[in-house]
Amino acid sequence: MSCRGIFIAGTDTGVGKTLVACALLRGLDSHGLRAAGMKPVAAGARLRRGIRYNEDVEQLRGASSVDVPREVMNPYCFTPPIAPHLAAREAGQTIRMSVIARRYAQIAARCDVVVVEGVGGLLVPLGARLNAAEIPQRLDLPLLLVVGLRLGCLNHALLTVEAAQARGLRIAGWIANAIDPSMARREQNLQTLRERIPAPLLGIVKHTAKPAIGSVAKALDIKRINEAI
Repeated sequence: MSCRGIFIAGTDTGVGKTLVACALLRGLDSHGLRAAGMKPVAAGARLRRGIRYNEDVEQLRGASSVDVPREVMNPYCFTPPIAPHLAAREAGQTIRMSVIARRYAQIAARCDVVVVEGVGGLLVPLGARLNAAEIPQRLDLPLLLVVGLRLGCLNHALLTVEAAQARGLRIAGWIANAIDPSMARREQNLQTLRERIPAPLLGIVKHTAKPAIGSVAKALDIKRINEAI
C-alpha cells in the first residue's frame, strides 16, 4: 500500500486540531494502519538541552504508531508563541516548502498514513509570500476541517471553506469540536454548518475538561475518514 495523507486544518487557533489529529492517529492504528503525525511549523516551545519541545509535537509523537525523529516530524519550531512568520523572522529563518516536502517524504516512506497538522488557521502567514494553505497544496493532501463550536464559528468555518475551494483544495470532511460548553443555540449552529459545508460531518467531539484521546477517537468516523483520504 502506498502512503496516503491528510491535512488537519482549523477554523482558528485553539479549536482542537492537535486533539483531533492525535485521535485520528490512534483510530487509524486501531484499524491496523501504520500512522504518523507531522507538524511542519510550530510556534511556542520550551528549550531544554539545546532542543526545542513543542507540546503539540510531543502529543503527535506519542499518538503515532511509527517512530519519527522530532526534527523530521517538526522541521520548523520556534520558541515564542506568536504568528509563525513573525517567529521565523525573529529567529532569522525562512520557512521553505521544499524542506517541508522532503520531511513529509521521509515520514511517508515509513508508514501507511501521514496526519499533517496545520498551524493556526488555514491562511496564517508563514513568510512574505507563503501561507499555511500552501502546505496541503504542495503535498497534494485533502483537508479534514476542525470547526471549534463557539460564537463566530459560522463565519470562520465558511470563510475557511471558501479559501480552500479557491485554492483547489479538497475538503474530505469536517469535525465539530464543542470547545465552548456555554455556546447558545449549538445544535442550530451545527445544523447550519451541515447545510452549508459541502463535505460530510465525520465526528462531533463533546466538551470535557480533560478530553481523553481514546474517547475522542471513538467520536470520529475513522472508517469514513480513511476512505476519504
